[in-house]
Amino acid sequence: MTTTDQPGQRPLAEPLDEQRLMSFVLRAVDEVGATLNAALVVLGDKLGWYEALAERGPMTAEALADAAGTALPYTREWLNAQAAGAFVDYDAATGRYTLPPEHAVALTDADSPAYLPGLFQIALGTVADSQHLVEVVRRGGGVGWPEHSSDVHEGCERFFRPSYRAHLVDSWLPAVGVVDRLRAGAAVADVGCGHGASTILMATAFPASRFVGSDPHAPSIDVARRKAEEAGVADRIRFEVADASAFSGTGFDLVATFDSLHDMGDPVGAARHVRSALADDGVWMIVEPMAGDRLEDNLTPVGRAYYGFSTLLCTPASLSQPVGLALGTQAGPARIRAVVEQAGFGSPRSAAETPFHRVMEVRVAV
Repeated sequence: MTTTDQPGQRPLAEPLDEQRLMSFVLRAVDEVGATLNAALVVLGDKLGWYEALAERGPMTAEALADAAGTALPYTREWLNAQAAGAFVDYDAATGRYTLPPEHAVALTDADSPAYLPGLFQIALGTVADSQHLVEVVRRGGGVGWPEHSSDVHEGCERFFRPSYRAHLVDSWLPAVGVVDRLRAGAAVADVGCGHGASTILMATAFPASRFVGSDPHAPSIDVARRKAEEAGVADRIRFEVADASAFSGTGFDLVATFDSLHDMGDPVGAARHVRSALADDGVWMIVEPMAGDRLEDNLTPVGRAYYGFSTLLCTPASLSQPVGLALGTQAGPARIRAVVEQAGFGSPRSAAETPFHRVMEVRVAV
């Protein structure tokens, strides 16, 4: 608490708590190490260092360099940084480094919902692109998705795909009550599909249904088409370059938006278009980052990461588009409810949750 001699004067500074100051300085140093480690994780992922450690067990720096075909000085310093950050264990007696099996799952198993390299990749790309934000923030402008680096685009898919793979078909779709229709043959629109991970997973699981994936970012649609071909489901998916308020088709049994509603400049306009495109008994499944309605609900490690992405990536994306509502990555169910109700839907029902996602079922108001 501060005091003043007289009204209007600047507060008098209280004596500093030196212990609290140094505690914060050391915490800040740890933050710098964590920031640098994002680049180190991406490097280790791209060079195959984590995979080699996971496959071969405890290794010296020389052995890892030989296995991965990398220069020893870089390999050694990377391992030392990973040991200092407790990503790998170091045995001083043998000079060997070990990637614990639990860490190996998170860093090498792309099918696990705990898989993390995509999260680091999108974080690294977002931080690298933040240099463009200073003047944008001053004038209140935005930075669109096409203006970001490939690490943002690729990292986004790599981060979300394991969670979709783990939950979408077995949990989320049953939770919103559309599985029987999908098995029988439904019409589905995946709005803001990006590289098409969610669309392809649904098309693989429900071959009788037909899917339209749309996204305004043309290069992402090109990737989605290629991935659909590789997955053998191109015959049941049509990808198109389209804004969320202009995707084609009507009579959809299911419209889905995966981690995209909060990025839209005009989510209310998009919601109105979704309403016009749905069949009378259709369902809109909204998958959004996990968030509570109050700031204090979101002061968690997950909330911290999402607020960071919101400031550097998602809010600028929304502000780069017409309307620029800027819901933010931690919008919370109340703000989502306000969007869908303005478009003529009933109140959304929270159907499923994970540590990273909330799934909402939305139907037309009766």
